[in-house]
Amino acid sequence: MSDPSGGSETTTGPSLVFEGTTAPHTLADDVLGILTGTFAASLGLHLLHASEAVTGGTAGLSLLLGYATPWPFWVLFAVINIPFAVLAVVKKGWDFTIRTVICIALVSGFALVHETFFAIERLQPLYGTLAGNLLAGIGMLILFRHGGSVGGIHVVGLLIQERTGVRAGWTLMLFDVLVILIALLVVPWPNVLMSAAGAVLLNLVLALNHRPGRYIGR
Repeated sequence: MSDPSGGSETTTGPSLVFEGTTAPHTLADDVLGILTGTFAASLGLHLLHASEAVTGGTAGLSLLLGYATPWPFWVLFAVINIPFAVLAVVKKGWDFTIRTVICIALVSGFALVHETFFAIERLQPLYGTLAGNLLAGIGMLILFRHGGSVGGIHVVGLLIQERTGVRAGWTLMLFDVLVILIALLVVPWPNVLMSAAGAVLLNLVLALNHRPGRYIGR
């Protein structure tokens, strides 16, 4: 900042602009980040469940099966995602897999906490669907940035891409479309339309933020 008297520039305080150097996460950063990400994602899924909506991925499949069976969401989410986490050993290695298993367990655990302490008696479905997907997307984004995930079909998509050349994105899109379409058999069609819009919102959150150049913390 220039001195009004004509002197040389002086430093007035820390800048809010990030410097170009990277700052690797510490263990404390990762622990807090994973706790925050799993809490946000599970809260988003809790709102979706209260809205009788679904979303893409294995989270949407878990919600869907929760509506069609007496099994609670937190059990279904853990059971469905564990096989995908095991596949991650092949694709991502043990560090990523261990973090993923921890994230799956935390999301399931927090889902039980929300179910116990945050009972929702009345929620406008459109609001709950959009807010739920937004929170879930933010939570997943935080987890990605701390080297974790909540399992999911993306691991299968990567394996199919390696063996057949079919892009992983197409596999993910096909799975999401199938979940949304199957939901027509379980929930009212207006909820399915809202679910489709919410799934688009979730993927926009990830697509716009989870890409090279957007983050320098890892």
